[in-house]
Amino acid sequence: MSARLDAMDRNILKQLQEDASQSLEDIARKVGSSKTPVWNRIKKLRAAGVIKQDTVVLDADALGLEACFFVLIRTSEHESDWQQKFLATLKARPEVMEAHRLAGEIDYILKVRVENARAYDVFYQALISEVRIYNVTALLSMEEIKSTTALPL
Repeated sequence: MSARLDAMDRNILKQLQEDASQSLEDIARKVGSSKTPVWNRIKKLRAAGVIKQDTVVLDADALGLEACFFVLIRTSEHESDWQQKFLATLKARPEVMEAHRLAGEIDYILKVRVENARAYDVFYQALISEVRIYNVTALLSMEEIKSTTALPL
């Protein structure tokens, strides 16, 4: 279910996606409003769950996390117990940036950020020791061409 947003809500969200640390005054000026109505809209957007959290985007390379792997997982296990254990394992691993359950021949895809190939192998060995997996294919990203957290509004 999507929230009903008007043009002003979308403009405010665009500003927040661009830089959530900018002042309320700056956002209001950029969207053509005053601070109080903008603040009230932001509160409503938070209450409606449109704004999930405020966060900081860090530079993985600057932090030494230079290797990005996309991990394709096929499983022969589809029971609820296995899935719960698998999901708990993924959620507990800070290297897993994203995890998606897919339709088609591949069951899951993970985005994993680590220092290097050796660190990926440590992650891989830990993963397969915790849950039974039929097939794992790891693809090393050679270059990040586009990465954004901004949704198209």
